[in-house]
Amino acid sequence: MRKFFLLVCLSLTLLPLEGMAVDRYRVGVCDWMILKRQKMTAFATARKIGADGIELDMGGLGKREMFDNQLRDDRQAAFFRHLADSCGIVIGAMAMSGFYGQDLTARDNYMALVDDCLATMDRMGGVSVAFLPLGGCGNDWPTDKAKRKEIVRRLHAIGERARAQGKTVGIDTPLDAKGNLRLLREIGSDGIRIFYKWQTAVENGRDLVEDLRRLGAKNICAMHASVSDGVTLRHDTRVDVPAVKAALDKMGWSGWLFVERSRDTTRVRQVTANYGDNVNYLKSIFNQVPEAEVKLNSDGRDAAYVQTISDRARKVTDELGITYTPAGVNVQNIVANRYFELNDIYSERDSLKKTDGKYADARKDARLYRTHGDFVARLEKYLPPQSVTTVKDVMTYHVYDVTLKAYQDMIPSLKPEEIGQIAIWLREAREYAIDEESSNKKHAMFKKYKGRINNYLTARGYDIQKEREAWEKRVKAAGGRL
Repeated sequence: MRKFFLLVCLSLTLLPLEGMAVDRYRVGVCDWMILKRQKMTAFATARKIGADGIELDMGGLGKREMFDNQLRDDRQAAFFRHLADSCGIVIGAMAMSGFYGQDLTARDNYMALVDDCLATMDRMGGVSVAFLPLGGCGNDWPTDKAKRKEIVRRLHAIGERARAQGKTVGIDTPLDAKGNLRLLREIGSDGIRIFYKWQTAVENGRDLVEDLRRLGAKNICAMHASVSDGVTLRHDTRVDVPAVKAALDKMGWSGWLFVERSRDTTRVRQVTANYGDNVNYLKSIFNQVPEAEVKLNSDGRDAAYVQTISDRARKVTDELGITYTPAGVNVQNIVANRYFELNDIYSERDSLKKTDGKYADARKDARLYRTHGDFVARLEKYLPPQSVTTVKDVMTYHVYDVTLKAYQDMIPSLKPEEIGQIAIWLREAREYAIDEESSNKKHAMFKKYKGRINNYLTARGYDIQKEREAWEKRVKAAGGRL
């Protein structure tokens, strides 16, 4: 299993890295929110989304004495570090998200929990920022003098422990800038800063930009750059993201922007779609990622149809692991535009058939011939040859791979030159199938070539019927089915 995920990440590092931020702002995702809390697949998912890094959680807490933290084990931590490096993903922060639901003042072992986090930060390659929410303390602690005093005492001890190790613990509070500044003065430790949460300001009706300005750059160690679920950030009118960026530029702040929420509730479980869209949008604002060179040819087309085709085209970039990167956006638009183009070609054929069937088919064939090469050339501008092949496979449901493997499984005695000939014909079938008008027609094209392959193998002395029957028996004996 480990080998599989390592290979996944290694393959992703061969892809274009234009989407990776390299300047003052870096964009990440919270592993627990992408449903990958301390899972080895978190890094490949983050890479697929287009994120620069991850806020890695310490694990659940609940009624446990300690965090459910598998990274106390040095070997497991080393493996996670290797996966992160292989995927090109930075661990930007560690999170004690368990304190969203646990009261810091009710935990006698709070320092042991913090020490666990600080030690894990070292194991994960020297992470410098930890996230500590105070949500479990309730809503009354800012005005409850006794409880506030205890929170301040504990946070001072935590801050001094972190400061001594060259680390920072970022706290999430319900307070505005004035309240946070006062709290930081009471705590009196340089090891405690604010892990600023856009959602808190928005939900409390505050001016997000003005609150950031008042708090000041030196008091913010990182941000959760998202708000409550509803729509993704680019569609959320409550947040003027360009204005936030302008304010942070003027303040001279730099650091991590982690997407925690801002999910589209109509597709709340679609991790790649939600977090990919948010990450891509933040990068487009904060890192000035250029707009796609290839525009989507959607003018004059039904909106629902355009969405269907865009979703179909995104399957290609999802498989390549480049969705929401600049190259991925261009490739997705190229594939979608090809589907639009094919629809136009076949629609024209159907219209011309009403008067001249032969001319209709001849014009269709001519247009397919002329545009097929252009489509491949457009892909080659953004993708290496092997990735272009992947595009073709996705557009033809991987029938090439499935069929080639099936022949080899069915007839184990195939000679290398025979396998090579089968592959040649299947590649030719794939080139034609890409341009077919429907799923059924694509499969029919491969079926046509399988007939040619069967004739070829029969001429070479193979009894296809007997080979298939023997294959079925082998598969059934192994507990499977064809």
